[in-house]
Amino acid sequence: MKGKRERTYTEMPKSSKRKQNRRKTFIILLIPVLVIGYYLISHEEKIEKKYNSYIPKKYMAIYLEAQKVYGVPWYVLAAHHRVETRFSTLKPMVSPAGAEGPMQFMPCTFVGWKHPSCSGLGKGNIPEKEKTDPAVIKKYGGYGIDADGDGKADPFDDKDAIFSAANYLAKNGAADGQIEKAVYSYNHSNKYVSEVMYYVRLYKKEGAQEVNR
Repeated sequence: MKGKRERTYTEMPKSSKRKQNRRKTFIILLIPVLVIGYYLISHEEKIEKKYNSYIPKKYMAIYLEAQKVYGVPWYVLAAHHRVETRFSTLKPMVSPAGAEGPMQFMPCTFVGWKHPSCSGLGKGNIPEKEKTDPAVIKKYGGYGIDADGDGKADPFDDKDAIFSAANYLAKNGAADGQIEKAVYSYNHSNKYVSEVMYYVRLYKKEGAQEVNR
């Protein structure tokens, strides 16, 4: 028909061109959004890793000293300390179940299950004077240690608590490489083991100098 232009097979309809242009515009706008999103996620992951791998400097000497005495790797002790009380920052340091101090010892585990008041979950009814007495702890077979030599094995003292945890973990296999077994014996929870082992691997990988900055 005269006056009407016939469209060739290779010519794209105007509506299709508009759709294609909209797609191109969308892709062009989307690229910077994806780049920024990737950067933010990556940045957050780096911040989280840096935060998770941070260990307060004042505790490193204690971990390393306890490692020499008991053979339990410093990063295992650091991981326990991080999970239990976030390096002694949680207040109060007494759990609803009765676990006490920076490393969250049940009184009967600290003083010894042979104590007459010990049964059940291990809260016991141990007099405060007996709870920190090295002679009483030795008598009842507890894990409490007087690490600073002040005559008391105090579950609320950082050094005493960390050395006591090293003592416990060593006697449950950690000094012989059975770290997961020892960690499980500490809390009898698979979730707890997973959380502690996450930090064990992280601290071991980063190294003492890196995480101590």
